[in-house]
Formats: sequence, C-alpha cells, structure tokens
Amino acid sequence: MKNIFSYYRVAACVVVFMVLGLNPVYAGPLAGDNEIQVSAGFFHAQGTDSGNFNGEISYGYYLSPGWELGLRQAFNYNFIHHGSDAWQATTTPFLHYNFRVTDILVPYLGISGGVVWNDRDITGTMGPAAGLKLFVSNQTFINLGYRYEWFFNSFEAARDNRTHGNHVANIGLGFVWGGAGDRKTTK
Repeated sequence: MKNIFSYYRVAACVVVFMVLGLNPVYAGPLAGDNEIQVSAGFFHAQGTDSGNFNGEISYGYYLSPGWELGLRQAFNYNFIHHGSDAWQATTTPFLHYNFRVTDILVPYLGISGGVVWNDRDITGTMGPAAGLKLFVSNQTFINLGYRYEWFFNSFEAARDNRTHGNHVANIGLGFVWGGAGDRKTTK
C-alpha cells in the first residue's frame, strides 16, 4: 500500500512541474461544457501471478461553471494465482461542485451512488469524492481524484456499512468542450 502512494506522489510532482513549465492557460469549465475523462491502473503482486487491472471512463455535463452532473463507468479485473479470476463493473451517476481557484487549478467535491455488478451479483454503492483538475491547455486537464465507496443491499445496510468500503485513487486525462462563453475572456 505504501508503494502505491509513492507512485501517486511521483506522478503528482511530475504534473506540478509540467503545469509550472507551461504558458498560462485560460481554462476551467464553462456552463454547458461537456467533459470526458479516462483513467486506468494496474497492480501486480511481486513474486506471484496475482494482480489487478482497472479502468474507468466518465462523462459530465456542466450545469454551471461549478455544478457538474455525470455518469462514471468503471471496470475492475482481478487475476488470482491458483484461483478463479474475478471481475466487477461499477455504474455510478455523480454530482460534483468544481471550485475555480485559478485558470489552471480546479478542485472539486462531490457525491456518487449507483450499482456494482458482475456475472453473479449486483449491489448498491455510494460515497463522497474529491479531486483536483490541473488544466494543461484550454480544454485538456489531468485529474487527481479520490473517492470512497461503500456497498449495501438495503438502506439499513448502507448506514451500517459506511466504515467498510473501498478507497479509490486515480490519475486521469480529461477534455472539456462546448459551453457558453469564451475561454480567453473568462477568468
């Protein structure tokens, strides 16, 4: 677990140096913008043939420069040494609020809820999310995201299971397009 966070720290430093080395951009979401984002990850346990691949894609629509309504589709595949491989997919609508700190830095907070499913089972999931979008051009950003998800089969179980969930951190690439207004004059 400690090694995973080391990779995220190195990636975050690379992103910061990239952002600092670029010319200023006039970025950030506008009302009516569309957003698409992709991210993926891989884990392999040293000395075994066990590991994990995960990927996700999300689409968002900006109701205003701050409020974003969207849908995330994630896929997780576990390959297990001397065991049966397993997969699961997660489909979750989300609502985020984007805080425009600068033309480059756009942190966000949000919530999501939906379903986790595979070929054997389906269950509910929900939880908070937070992250930072680092715009590297007018319509392209790097996302550093975190979300907590807990699982439930009933509303009573949702309240009981909130301390038994997953921590999900990701780095992704995103694009915004459309919207109302001129990015060069919006500050």
